[in-house]
Amino acid sequence: MANASYNASVEQYVNNALRTAQDLESLDSLLQNLQSQQELQRRQLSEAEEILRNATKVSIDHNETVRRKAEKFNRQQADIDKRLMVVTQSDTSDEAVKEFETLMERLRRLDIAKGYMELLDDVEKLSKEALKVVNSAPRLALPPYTRLRSVCSALKFAQPAAEGAAPHLVDRAEKLANTLRDQMVKAFGDNLRKALEKMKWPSKELDLRPELILEWTDAVDLLLELQEPELEAAAPSCSSRTSRWEPCVLLPLGVMVHPLELRFKYHFSGDRATNRLDKPEYFLSHVVDLINTHGGFFATYLQPIFDRRAGGANPNLAWAYSDAIFSYITSLFPMLRDKISTLLPKISDHPQLLSHFMHELMKFDDEIRDVWSYSPDPYSEESWKGLTWEVLIKQDWFARWLQVEKDFALARYQDIIDTPDSGEIDYDGVQPTATKPTKAAIRVNDLLETITERYRPLSSFSQKLRFLIDIQITIFDQFHERLHSGLEAYLAMTSAIGRTVQGSVAKGELEGVAGLERLCRIFGSAEYLEKKMQDWSDDVFFLELWSDLQERVKENSRTGRLVAGPMTISDVAARTSSTVADSNNGHDDVADGALFDETASAYRRLRMRSESVIVSSLVSSATTALRPYLRVSTWTSLSPTGSNNPITPSMDLAAAIRTLSTELSFLARVLALAPLRRITRQLLLSIQTYLWDNILMRNTFSTNGVTQLIHDVESICVVIDAAMSSTGSGASSSIRGEAARVMRKLKEGLLLLGLRVKADGGASSIQESTDEAGPDTGEGPVATPALGLWEAEKRVFANNESARSVLAELRIEMLSEAEARAVLERRVELRS
Repeated sequence: MANASYNASVEQYVNNALRTAQDLESLDSLLQNLQSQQELQRRQLSEAEEILRNATKVSIDHNETVRRKAEKFNRQQADIDKRLMVVTQSDTSDEAVKEFETLMERLRRLDIAKGYMELLDDVEKLSKEALKVVNSAPRLALPPYTRLRSVCSALKFAQPAAEGAAPHLVDRAEKLANTLRDQMVKAFGDNLRKALEKMKWPSKELDLRPELILEWTDAVDLLLELQEPELEAAAPSCSSRTSRWEPCVLLPLGVMVHPLELRFKYHFSGDRATNRLDKPEYFLSHVVDLINTHGGFFATYLQPIFDRRAGGANPNLAWAYSDAIFSYITSLFPMLRDKISTLLPKISDHPQLLSHFMHELMKFDDEIRDVWSYSPDPYSEESWKGLTWEVLIKQDWFARWLQVEKDFALARYQDIIDTPDSGEIDYDGVQPTATKPTKAAIRVNDLLETITERYRPLSSFSQKLRFLIDIQITIFDQFHERLHSGLEAYLAMTSAIGRTVQGSVAKGELEGVAGLERLCRIFGSAEYLEKKMQDWSDDVFFLELWSDLQERVKENSRTGRLVAGPMTISDVAARTSSTVADSNNGHDDVADGALFDETASAYRRLRMRSESVIVSSLVSSATTALRPYLRVSTWTSLSPTGSNNPITPSMDLAAAIRTLSTELSFLARVLALAPLRRITRQLLLSIQTYLWDNILMRNTFSTNGVTQLIHDVESICVVIDAAMSSTGSGASSSIRGEAARVMRKLKEGLLLLGLRVKADGGASSIQESTDEAGPDTGEGPVATPALGLWEAEKRVFANNESARSVLAELRIEMLSEAEARAVLERRVELRS
C-alpha cells in the first residue's frame, strides 16, 4: 500500500516536471536537483536523530536526579519526625508538629513583646530627654519631641494595616507625647508671657525696645517650631477643603490672645451692664476694635517671622504663615464662638432677639470679609463663609431663624393689610406719570425689599433660595390672592344676581367713580408689583442667584439630590420659573428666565383682567348714559340754526358727557399714559359702534340734523381729550385729537352724511357751519368737500369703482363701498 502511494507520488511528480518534449532536455538538471534535495533531507534526518538521542539521555538523567532527591527528602523527613517525637515527647509525628508550632508561636510573641518593650523604652527615653532640658535649654527639647511625635504618627499610620494591633502601645505613646507637649507648651508659653509682661502687652503703650522684641521673637519661634508637626498634619488638602476645613490657632497667638479673652469674658459674661441679650453688637464691635487696635502690631512684628519660616525647608507649612493678621483674627474666633454658643439658647425663644442677633452677626462677617479680606485658607478660591454660616449650618439654627423671619414678615404684612388706609390709592408714592398703586402695595414692596437686605449677605445658595421662596414669594402670593379676591368680589357684586342681593346700597359703591376706584386699586397694585419684580430680576443679586440655581439644577439632575432644603427641582420651578424644569431637561435656551417669572405672570394676568373689567365698566357706564340720547327723534325736523347762534350739544347728551368727563378725569389721575390710552381707545371704539348702530343707522337726517349729530360727536371727543390731557404728564400734545383718530370711521361717516346738497353753494355748507361752531379736534383744519350730495350719491351708487373714487376724493379710508351707500341712504333728501 505504501509502495503504491509512493509510486503514485513519483508518477505525479514526473508528469508535472516532464509535460513536453522540450522538458526532456532539462532532465539532467532535474536529476541533479533531486539528488541535492535528497542529500539535504538525509542530513536533516541525521540531525533530528542526534537531537532525539540527547533529549532521551537528559530525560533519563533528570528522572534519576529527582528519584535520588525524593529518597533523600524521605530520609530527612523520617529523621525530623523522629527528632520531633523525641523533643516533644510525642507518640506520633502529627502531634509533634502541632506542639512544635505552638512553641514557635510563643517565640514569635516573645519577639514582638521584646519589640514593644524596646519601642516603649525609646518613647520613655525621648520624653525624659525632652523634659530634662525643657526649662534649662528649651530649644534642645524640640528634637526629641519631634522624634516622639514622628513615632506616634508612624504607629497610628501602621495600626490599620496591622488590623488594629497594639492599641495599648499606641495609646501609651500618644499620652506621653501629649503630656510632653502640654508641659513644653506651658514652659514655652511662660517664656512668651514673661516677654509680653515686659512689653506691657496688651496695653496701648507697648514697650518695643529691640531687646524685648528679640526676646519676644525667640519665644514665638519656639512655640511655632513646637507646633509645626501638628500644623503639617493639619495642612489643608483637596478633601479637607470640600469639608469646610478650618485653620487651627497658632500657639503663640493663643498665648497673646489669652489676656484679651479674659477681658472679653469680664465685659460680656455675668451681670455686667455690657452683657445684654438685646445688644449683641456690643461684643461683636469689641472684637472688631481688638482687630483694629492690635492688627498693626502683628503686621509689623509677626509677619516677618512668618515670612522667614514660610521660606523654610518644609513647603507644607506655607499656608500657616501666609498672613499674620489672618492668624490673629483666627485666634480671636474661639472666644467669640463660645460666646455665641452660650447666647443662642437664651434668645432662641425670643424672635426679635434672635433676628437682631443674626443680622448683627452678618454685619460682623461682612466687615471682617470686606475690610480685612479675611480668608483662612490662602489657597482656596472660595470666600470665607463667615460665623453666620457656622451658626446656621453647623449648629443647625437656620430652620429656627427662617421661621422667625417668616413669622415676622407675615405679621408685618398682616399689619400693612389691616391698616385703615391700606386700600387707599397713593397719589404721591410714585412718579406723577406712573400708575398709582395702593398704599398697601407700596408698603408690601418696601417690606419685601427690607427682607432682601436681610438675607442678601448670606453665603449659602440654599439659604438665600429658601428665603426667597418661603418668605418673599409667599407674601407676593398672599397679596395676589387678596387682589384676586377683590376683583372676584367686584364681579360677583356687579353681576345681575349680585345687584339683586346687594340692593341699592352696594350699587352706589360699585358704579361710576367709586366702582372704577375699586378696580384701579387692583390694577395699579398689580402693575406696580409686576414692574418691581421685573426690576428685581435685573438686580445683580437676583441674577447671580438665578445663575446659581441653573447650575445647581443641572448638577443635581445628574446626582438626584434636592435643590434647596427639602425642595425638588419641580417644587422650585413651580414657585420661581418654569424654565428651571426646562434646564433640568437639558434645554440650553433658558437665559430669558428669571426668579419671579411665575409670580410676575400671575400679577400680569391679574392686571390684564382688571384692565378688561375697567373697560367693561366704562363701556357699560357710557352706554347707560347714552340711552336717553337714543330717544332723540327730531333728526329730520331740527330747525336751522342761525349763523350768529352757536350750536350746543343736545340736551339728552349732557348726562353722557358728564359721566365720561368725570370717569375719565379720575382715570387720568390714577393711570399712566399707556394704560389710559389703551382703555380710552377701547371705550371710544365701543362708543363709535354704539352711535353707528343705534343713531346713524337707525335714523334719517336732514341738513340740520346731521349738523347737530356732528357737533354732538365732536363734543364727546373734546370731553374725552380734555379728560386725558388732565394727566399732567406733559403728553397733552400727543393726546390731543386722540378721540377723533380712534373714532375716525364715525367721523368719516358723518363727513359723507353731511355733504352739502349742491356743490355750487346752493345750500349752506354743513362742514363750514361745524367748523365755525365746533371746537378744535386736534386734526387741523378740515377742507370743505367740493363734492355735492347729489353727485356723490350718483357716483357712489353707480358701481364700486366709482364709489372708491368718491371716497378717495373725500379722503375717506375707513368706510367700504357698502357702508358708504348705507350712510348716504340716511339723508332725508336722498330718500325723498
